[in-house]
Amino acid sequence: MNKDQDHALRQQLLSLLRGGEAHAKFGDVMKAFPPKLCGVTPDHLEHSAWMLLEHMRIAQWDILEFSRNPKHKSPKWPEGYWPKTQSPPTSAAWNKSIQKFRKDAKVMEDLVANRKTDLFAPVPWGEGQTILREALLLADHNAYHLGQMLDLRRLLGAWNK
Repeated sequence: MNKDQDHALRQQLLSLLRGGEAHAKFGDVMKAFPPKLCGVTPDHLEHSAWMLLEHMRIAQWDILEFSRNPKHKSPKWPEGYWPKTQSPPTSAAWNKSIQKFRKDAKVMEDLVANRKTDLFAPVPWGEGQTILREALLLADHNAYHLGQMLDLRRLLGAWNK
């Protein structure tokens, strides 16, 4: 792959990770989410906004840490990937989770953008995974759950777009 192709691939991955083309952006979906609705689960849905946010944060953190830390141990599936409560445990927990999500998203973007990162090399401590695969997995996972979050907001009457 030549330098121009490498640059183009990284830019496309970054665009996918950030959302906004075919998928909603994290910031748009989470913006001004009514605090009183963070723990509400509408009829026929399995998860509250808090549960989805925490699941996204935990999964993103796990994918990021796997991508950069040979000593990382993933949480136990599935219980380690979901919060223990339907509602945030404190009023500050929601904002803290959003901040952590954004921080880890930025770190993953920096990893992808770094030309020293070989997107195609197998992660040495993995089972054939590459950074390219992990970035695509993360973008796909986040897009899926952001879609759920958007539907949840609509059902709760908290989406005005």
